[in-house]
Amino acid sequence: MNRLFCALGLAVLVSGPATAAVDIQEVTSPGGIKAWLVEEHSIPFTALEIRFSGGGSLDRPGKRGAINLMTAVLEEGAGDLDAQGFAAARDALAAGYGFDVHRDALSVSARFLTENRDEAVALLQSALTAPRFDQVALDRVRDQVLTVIRSDDTDPDAVASRRFNALAFGDHPYATSIDGTVESVSALTREDIVTAYKDVIARDRVYVGAAGDITAEELGKLLDTLLGGLPEVGAPLPDEAKVLLAGGVTVVPFDTPQSVAIFGHVGIPRDDPEFFPAYVANHIFGASGLQSRLSDEVREKRGLTYGIGAYLASFDLAQLVIGQVASTNERIAEAIEVTRAEWLRMAAEGLTEDELEEAKAYLTGAYPLRFDSNASIARIMVGMQMDDLGLDYVKTRNGKVNAVTTDDVRSVAKRLYRPEDLQFVVVGQPEGIDGTN
Repeated sequence: MNRLFCALGLAVLVSGPATAAVDIQEVTSPGGIKAWLVEEHSIPFTALEIRFSGGGSLDRPGKRGAINLMTAVLEEGAGDLDAQGFAAARDALAAGYGFDVHRDALSVSARFLTENRDEAVALLQSALTAPRFDQVALDRVRDQVLTVIRSDDTDPDAVASRRFNALAFGDHPYATSIDGTVESVSALTREDIVTAYKDVIARDRVYVGAAGDITAEELGKLLDTLLGGLPEVGAPLPDEAKVLLAGGVTVVPFDTPQSVAIFGHVGIPRDDPEFFPAYVANHIFGASGLQSRLSDEVREKRGLTYGIGAYLASFDLAQLVIGQVASTNERIAEAIEVTRAEWLRMAAEGLTEDELEEAKAYLTGAYPLRFDSNASIARIMVGMQMDDLGLDYVKTRNGKVNAVTTDDVRSVAKRLYRPEDLQFVVVGQPEGIDGTN
C-alpha cells in the first residue's frame, strides 16, 4: 500500500488554493453514461467518486437498515473472491475503495494508480455487479451494525437526533435512522439484502466525478466497463418530505449530568433564489467556531457551553435550519432561552455591513481550500451534479457570495428564521424546562 499512500501525499501537495479554477469537462461514454472530469496528469493517480441517489431512503417497509447493511457487505467478497480474497487483491493493486450510505445517496469512492487502473477498475466492477453477499460475511457485518445501534441507544446525541427526526418527518424515511433498529436488522435475510442491492445500484440514478491522470476518452471506456453492466432502473425514489416541526420543547429523560439539545425548523431549498443570502446569514449567525453570533452569546459571554452551531441542511427531499448545543442540566434552560432570543434578533435585524464583509472574506477565501486533492475534487463534482449547479459553478460561486447585500440578508432572514416554529429536543435531566415527553 506504500505506493498508494505516496501518490495520495503527492495529490495533496500539488493541489492548492488555485484549484478553485479547476477545468471541469463533461464526459459521455460510448454507452451513454455521463461523468464530470478534471484532468491532472502531474502524478500517475486517479480518484473516482460514484453516487447512487436514493441511498438509505429506499429501504422497503419493515426492512429499515437493509441498504446500510448491504452497503457494508459490498466489499466482503465478489465474483470468485471471498472477503479475504477481495481484500488481498485490493491490497496487491495498491488500490483503495470506500462504500458508504447516507439518507440520500450510496457513495462509492475509488483511488488507484495509473499502472494498475484496469485491474483496479475490474475488481471494483466485480463488487458493484457481482457481490457475493456470503451468509458468513453478512452475519459478521450484521453483528457490527447491531453493536453500533446499541451504542447509539446510550448516546444522548444520537437519542436527540432520532427524536428530532421523528418529530420533523413523521412517517417519511427521513424520520428514522438508516442503521435500522436491533429488531429490523436482526430480522434481515440475505434475500432482503439482494433486494436492497437491486433497488439502489442502478444506472438511472448514478452520478460520477473523476480527477487525476486520466483522459476523457479513457474515462469514457472506464465508465462502460465499470457501470455498463448495472441494471438500468432501480426502485422509485421517495416523495418529498414535509417538515412537521411546529415549535416548542420536547424533553427526553436521560440519566446524564449534561443535557444535549437539537433545535431547528424548516429551511430553504438549495435552488431558491435567496439561497446565497441565507447561506451568508447562517455563517454569521451560527457557523461553527468562535465567530458566530450564537457562539458569542451562548459560549463567550455567558459560558453556557463549549460549543454551539447551526447550519442549513439541504437534503434531497427536505430542508432544515438545524443546530445543536450541550450544557449542564442546571444551565441548559438558559442556553435555550439565549438561542431563541438570537433567533428572534436575526429575524428582526439581519446583520451589519461589517459582519457581511467579514463573512464574504472568509467564505470566498476558504472555498478554494476545499479543492485540496483529487479525491476532494471528485467528491465536489458529484455534489455539484446532484444539486444541478452546472459546470461553471466553481468559477461563479464566489461571485454569488460577493453579490449578497445587507438588504438581501435582512429580506431572507425575516423568512428563514422563525422563532415561533423553533423546535428544541432536549435529552438529559434539564432543570427549569417544561416540555412534552
